[in-house]
Amino acid sequence: VCTQQELLPCKSLPETLLFQLLGLSIATLSTVTHYGLRFTLISNISLDSNAYKVIHHTAFYFGICLSMTLILAALLSSAATVRESQCLTAMGFFCFALAFCGLIPAACWRYTHSTEVEDSMMDVYDFVYEEVRRNTSSFRRHELTAIHEAFLCCGKHSPFGDTTSVESKTCPPDQVHNEGQDCLQEIQDFLKKHMDFVFSLLGIAIGFTVYGMFLTSFLWFSIHFSSNLYRKGKYILR
Repeated sequence: VCTQQELLPCKSLPETLLFQLLGLSIATLSTVTHYGLRFTLISNISLDSNAYKVIHHTAFYFGICLSMTLILAALLSSAATVRESQCLTAMGFFCFALAFCGLIPAACWRYTHSTEVEDSMMDVYDFVYEEVRRNTSSFRRHELTAIHEAFLCCGKHSPFGDTTSVESKTCPPDQVHNEGQDCLQEIQDFLKKHMDFVFSLLGIAIGFTVYGMFLTSFLWFSIHFSSNLYRKGKYILR
C-alpha cells in the first residue's frame, strides 16, 4: 500500500522492472547470437575478406552495451524517484537518450542492409562447398560436414550432375537418403526468422527508450516544481 508521499516511487516500480527485463532480453539474444552453434561455426569458417565475422562481433558488443545502458537507465530512474534527485533523473534521461541514439542507426542499418547478413553467410557456404567439390581431400570437407549437421541440410541444388559425391561424403546419412533440404535455402530461412525477431526487439526497445525519456523528463519537472512549491509561502521575519 502506497501513501500519497510514496505514490510516485510505487508507480515507477513496474516501469523499472520492464526496462530491466528488456535489457536482459537484449543481452540474452546477443549472447545466443554470438555463441550459438550455427553462428559460431560460420564465423570461424569465414575468411577475413567476408563481412560476416565483423557483423558477428559488432552485433554482440552492441547488444551487450545496449542492454547495460537500459539496465543502468532503469536503476538510475528508480533511485532518482526514491531520493527525488534531479541529478540522478538527468543521468537516467541521458542513458535513455544514448540508447535511443544507438537504436536508430541499428534499425536503419537493418532496413537498408536487409540481406547483407544472409548473403555473407551463404557466401561462406558457397566457398566451402566449392573447395570441397574441387578437392575432396581438403580439410574443408570437415567444415562442410559440420555445417550440414548444424543446419540439418544437405548440399545445394545445382543444374549440374557432378555434385553427388560431395553430398554423399559430407551429409548425414538420413539427409542423403531422404534428399535433404537445400543448405542455401535453409540458411536463408533460418536467418530470416532470426532477423525478424531481432528487428521486432529493436522496435520494442525504441518504443521503450522514447517512453523512458518522457518518463524521466516528467520526473525531473515533478521533482523540480514540487521542491519549489514546498518552499513557497515560507518567509523569514527579520
